[in-house]
Order: sequence, then structure tokens, then C-alpha cells
Amino acid sequence: MGAVVGTLSLHTKQRRPSKDKVEDDLEMTTVCHRPEGLEQMEAQTNFTKRELQVLYRGFKNECPSGVVDEDTFKQIYAQFFPQGDASMYAHYLFNAFDSAHSGSVKFEDFVTALSILLRGSVREKLSWTFNLYDINKDGYINKEEMTDIVRAIYDMMGKYTYPALRRDAPRQHVDAFFQKMDKNKDGVVTLDEFIMSCQEDENIMRSLQLFESVM
Repeated sequence: MGAVVGTLSLHTKQRRPSKDKVEDDLEMTTVCHRPEGLEQMEAQTNFTKRELQVLYRGFKNECPSGVVDEDTFKQIYAQFFPQGDASMYAHYLFNAFDSAHSGSVKFEDFVTALSILLRGSVREKLSWTFNLYDINKDGYINKEEMTDIVRAIYDMMGKYTYPALRRDAPRQHVDAFFQKMDKNKDGVVTLDEFIMSCQEDENIMRSLQLFESVM
């Protein structure tokens, strides 16, 4: 998330003089995909209309067509994590943003997720993170899914960030998580178990907050 937000923040710092609603609407018609009205998105997110205007201009500068496909998403992440391989983590994150499974992320998808991750409640943030880890979207996280995500994060951060890590470090990390999260020891973690474990254990929460920094 930080990579995409970082890209957009470069544009938000270069704010142009205020425009009226007519000019903003005309600007939105120049792209292939026209997003929902600003008023509707303002009601559905935790952003003001002005913040949405700035975010939209940054999004449009990066994605002139109005949508982001997976290859573009991977290219953005590769720029921010050149010391590692960000492709697999970007794949999982793209699928979490693409809630409709359409193969593309529209501005509405992006800003909805951004609203949760930046300004949502703790439960909303944890629910979104659970969805990221639930790769096959069956409502549960198994050990293999969590291992895949954690390994992808380590691969993206690169060997220079974690010089002492062994190849089995992701599996050991996940084993420790699962021992605490899988309350009924049935081999999977439900949303309620995930949220409860994160809220109860400061170490788990700190680890997830570390991972949030690369979202």
C-alpha cells in the first residue's frame, strides 16, 4: 500500500489552484473509465471531496486509462522495491484491491481500500488484511496461504533488508502466528480468530503493522 500511496503522494504535494465542479467533471470525462461522482465517493469513504480530487489526479497521472491492470500494478511496486522481487506480493495485493475480480482496479476500488487502510477502524483494517491473506477467498486462512504471503513480503523487501534471514524464516514466522491464531486447532483461521488474536497479542499486531507499511 505504501508504494502506491507514495506514488500518489508525489502528485498530492503539487496541488493546482482550486477548480469548480464543472472543470473537475470535464477532467474526469477524458479517461476511458469514468469514476462514480465525487459526492457519492465522499459519502462512501473517509475522504473529503477535495482529497478525492487530489487523489484522482494522481491516479489519472499514473493510469491515464482510468484503470490499473496487474502488470502496471507490478511495475509500480517494482519501482519502490528494486532490491527485491515485488511481483508475487503485488499479485496478491492486486487481487485484494480487485474486489470484483474483474482483472483491473478502478479509482473507486483504489480509494475504497485506501480509505480503510488509512482511516478505517482497527476492525476494518484487520478485516481487509484478512481478505489479503485469504488467497482463495473461501473465508478462512490456512497455513499455506499465510506462508505464501509472508514469503512474498520477504522476497519483496530483499536480502539487503533482512541479511540474517534463513530460507525457512517465513515458515517459522507463520508457525508462530498460527499457534496463537488457530484457537480451536482445526488448521484454519477464521476472521473472528484473526481479529481476536491480533487485538490480544501486541507482537502479532506489531508484525502486521510492519507488513502494512509495504501495502
